[in-house]
Order: sequence, then structure tokens, then C-alpha cells
Amino acid sequence: MACMSPFFRRKAAPQERLVTLVRKPGCHLCDDAQLVIEKVCGELGVPVELKDITEDRALHDQYWEQIPVVLVDGEQHTFWRVNEERLRRALTD
Repeated sequence: MACMSPFFRRKAAPQERLVTLVRKPGCHLCDDAQLVIEKVCGELGVPVELKDITEDRALHDQYWEQIPVVLVDGEQHTFWRVNEERLRRALTD
């Protein structure tokens, strides 16, 4: 299917979005990122999934230098630090 112009594309409601946090155990930046994500997503009703790079070789190979990594609808949004307002805008704009 051809890529539709943003002008004609229907804007997804926050509840139709998905935020994925790629993290690893014992990572304090991951813990900080999770707090921000849970706050913003909880307020907007956006589902969150947590992925552990120690349990997924492909994620490890792709993101091991960047964790925590935040994906919005499968696309990389940010890494290392999560800005609450930037995440909120990404989910509502």
C-alpha cells in the first residue's frame, strides 16, 4: 500500500498507539524512563510494553548501546533519557 499523505491520514487516538520500552535489569536510566512512560501513558490511556534486551538477541544487537530505548508504534522515539512533554506530544499530535 502506498504511503498516504499526512494531510489525508486519520490521526490515531492515544489508545490506538503503543509505547515500547526496551530495557535491561539493573539499569537506573531504564527505571527512570519507565516512570516517565508509565505516567504519560497512564494519563493518556496508551498501552505500554516492556522488552528486556537480555531475553531478545535481535533487540540486544540493535539497541545495546542506546538503552533505554523508547519506541512509539514500533518507531524509535528516543533513547537514554525520556522527556515527558516530548513523549506526550508524540502521542497526541
